[in-house]
Amino acid sequence: MTKANPKKALPIPSLRNIQTFIEVANTGSINQAADFLNITASAVSHQVSSLEQFIGKKLFIRSGKGVSLTPIGEKYLKEVSGAVSVIGRATDQVINDIHHEHLRIHSAPSFGLLWLIQRLNKFRQEYPDLKISLTCSYENLQFSRDNLDIDVRHGLPEWPTLNVKTIKNEKLIPFASRDYLVGKAIKVPADLLQYELIHSDSTLVNWNTWLAWYGVEHHNKNYYFSFDRSYMSIEAARMGMGIILESNLLADDYLRQHNLVPVFNDDRSMAVAAHHFVLPHVNEQKEKVKVFLAWVEKELSASGFAM
Repeated sequence: MTKANPKKALPIPSLRNIQTFIEVANTGSINQAADFLNITASAVSHQVSSLEQFIGKKLFIRSGKGVSLTPIGEKYLKEVSGAVSVIGRATDQVINDIHHEHLRIHSAPSFGLLWLIQRLNKFRQEYPDLKISLTCSYENLQFSRDNLDIDVRHGLPEWPTLNVKTIKNEKLIPFASRDYLVGKAIKVPADLLQYELIHSDSTLVNWNTWLAWYGVEHHNKNYYFSFDRSYMSIEAARMGMGIILESNLLADDYLRQHNLVPVFNDDRSMAVAAHHFVLPHVNEQKEKVKVFLAWVEKELSASGFAM
């Protein structure tokens, strides 16, 4: 007599075939199940037949009116439906677990330093169980390879396969410190040519474009200071080293603290769409990502921006 092996693996059919079986049982129709599963009716029939062959029992009675469960099929549906629900709940918990994983964010350096990091302590106070891992660079990172949840990018939004949430109401505006502007008669854009203009290499619009937009022609301005990071240009302006053409988003805290002020009393801005929260569509399902993006939208809204 053969002794039973307690460690023998249980027969487990294809989960795809199980899902198809459940959908056919619920709808009573091969065609409706195919529409719901977004596959062909022949594929549904093949998957059901494969499951029946695997277990060696008929699960459906087929007729011109559709399909109906056999007694064995009814019993099997009751058992496997609960098992699939357990698998689904377990998978959802893993995807949306915000307590045992970090939220991994990569950011363009100036946005990370000037806007995001200034507000992360507020986020921690609201969501103390969600840990943040933030890296900043201009590297071309990949979400899977570098294990990223969100990438905050600067530039033109040219990522058609990804979900791109662009920050709205961002403008480039001439700013300077109050002390620097004392005694300087700057009424119109052409007046700027008499003073020190700080050049930012990274902005989407530079001084030449801005001056031409406001009708200042044939200018040949040499820039004593030129920086390749916006946070360097903004800090230089705060120190009274000259006038910058920079983002009102990045300079928001400097403006609130009156470390910088707009050079002109009237609106001399140029609208840009320069900063974007970028992520794969699958990452939108993660609860920790939803929580963070909702918090970002709230913070942006408080300063007159949107996403």
